[in-house]
Amino acid sequence: MKLLLENKKPIADGVVLLTLRHPDDHPLPAWTPGAHVDLELAGDLVRQYSLCGDPHDDTVLQVAVLREPDGRGGSQHVHDVLQAGQLIEVHGPRNHFALVEAERYVFIAGGIGITPILPMIAEVAAAGHDWRLVYGGRTRSSMAFLDELEPLGQVEIRPQDEYGLLDLAAVLGEPVSGTAVYCCGPEGLLTAVEQHCAKWPAGTLHVERFAPKPDAGQGPRHEFEVELAQSGKVLRVEADESVLEVVERAGVPVLSSCQEGTCGTCETIVLAGTPDHRDSILTAEERETGDAMMICVSRSRSPRLVLDL
Repeated sequence: MKLLLENKKPIADGVVLLTLRHPDDHPLPAWTPGAHVDLELAGDLVRQYSLCGDPHDDTVLQVAVLREPDGRGGSQHVHDVLQAGQLIEVHGPRNHFALVEAERYVFIAGGIGITPILPMIAEVAAAGHDWRLVYGGRTRSSMAFLDELEPLGQVEIRPQDEYGLLDLAAVLGEPVSGTAVYCCGPEGLLTAVEQHCAKWPAGTLHVERFAPKPDAGQGPRHEFEVELAQSGKVLRVEADESVLEVVERAGVPVLSSCQEGTCGTCETIVLAGTPDHRDSILTAEERETGDAMMICVSRSRSPRLVLDL
């Protein structure tokens, strides 16, 4: 869908908030906390951003974008090129970071990682659940949405230049049954939270990454075949190729974005065969089912995969 960039405004150091609306004021697709959309910024420059607005408001979609000078160009395009009044091709919403039912919630955000957590907090607070947010950032001025969060009372704002690193041992020291832990932020924070949650019950921790896990994509690379069920085509994937590359070369359009296994845009249904999951999205339980894979990075453990393409 093409949406109008109604407004673009700075909300913290290096962070802008984009508000998107249908040009004819048609209702926008429903979404749930944790969802993201893909924005086609220019040509093949497609980037995914977490929705941070109100899921109950079907008139606008909002995303907050951090300028990343060492990134791949998406955030710089948003900050330097996009202007209010432009039309932007938007895909989604999709959700790989969904809010699960729990007795209590612990939210841990680092920097721009607050964006998917913001609507989660609104939902659990409205439902009367027990919750807590620990929110870290480089400086107070770099941390978005403080005005909305600080009055809530169950929020700990911890800028690094004032408090140092987040005290995760205090937050996650002892497992508490019935708790769901949600974390989004830079890789160092996610890795530390995963280590602290190692002794918590399986399924407690839910994370969303901006970049692949350090060990993602590793392992032997063998050639295999993919059968495209919708066309009957059988394609060979060499050891130095990705499924996505081979499928696109065969003229089959597949929407993709990060090509690193972090965004979920290229998720494809597996009808037969055993995927070799090398993404940074799917949970252990989702990998075990083997019914979907990220074809930008994942491969095959069986001689052939049958994909719903």
